[in-house]
Amino acid sequence: MRPGLPPADWPHVAQSRIVSAGGIDWHVQVMGEGPSILLIHGTGASTHSFRDLAPLLAKTHKVVMADCPGVGFTETPRRRPDLQTMADLHGALLGKLGESPAFIVGHSAGAVIAIEMVLRGAAKPKGIVSLNGALLPFPGRAGRLFPALAKLLFLNPVVPRFFALRAHSERAVTSLLDGTGSRISPAGRAYYARLFREPRHVEGTLAMMSHWDLENFSRRLSRLDVPLLLIAAGNDLAIQPKVAEEVHGRILNSKLVKLPGLGHLAHEETPDRVAEAILAFAAEAPETGQPAA
Repeated sequence: MRPGLPPADWPHVAQSRIVSAGGIDWHVQVMGEGPSILLIHGTGASTHSFRDLAPLLAKTHKVVMADCPGVGFTETPRRRPDLQTMADLHGALLGKLGESPAFIVGHSAGAVIAIEMVLRGAAKPKGIVSLNGALLPFPGRAGRLFPALAKLLFLNPVVPRFFALRAHSERAVTSLLDGTGSRISPAGRAYYARLFREPRHVEGTLAMMSHWDLENFSRRLSRLDVPLLLIAAGNDLAIQPKVAEEVHGRILNSKLVKLPGLGHLAHEETPDRVAEAILAFAAEAPETGQPAA
């Protein structure tokens, strides 16, 4: 898997384009018309994660989505892929596209990028949607060890190839996806398997995980000055719903929507329910930074 246009059987490849911004070539997909919504996928995924959600949003909005730097079909940046870099690169992409999205929807780590973009002034949306957002550090000892472990794995050149080889095993991919608490279609599982067979994608995923400082990020959450919708899936085994509940308690200008029975990949399980929550939030979001209720 090399940076560039995806294969002909990739979801929505007809809407794919290559855009040079921030010193890298991005794989970008655009569909629909109306106020724009930027979709940012989570760790280890790509635009394929929004394959069913994006068309629902595109009925009333212009949807823009891209593979994050270093994963999927987007080029790897030369800069260290810390959170600030990821936010700035997404801001550069928006500038190149001439887009000022009305809303930014981020899944998991994508929600962190979305909020960081606003905190850094790289985007000024009317609202942000955090879909099972990884907005707080892992609790206790795991929060200290996890980034260090990810960095250790990232620095070992053998590890990405090892993970890629394991991804050839259907059992390994199934185990990985089952750990999200979601049940997605065989086709959806196959897309993830194809991604994780590629050492570059695995390396990019580990690089993101090893360079992020969620401790510092979480301390700055209260500075967010745009409405925030927190969507929390009740069966999320990756990011527990209590994370969204805690963030909701910290941020006055936020709204919490719970989706019982769904896992971390809720938008792939029931995209209609997620789209309904996003569009309701978009319809109700105030023009200025007033409480979202």
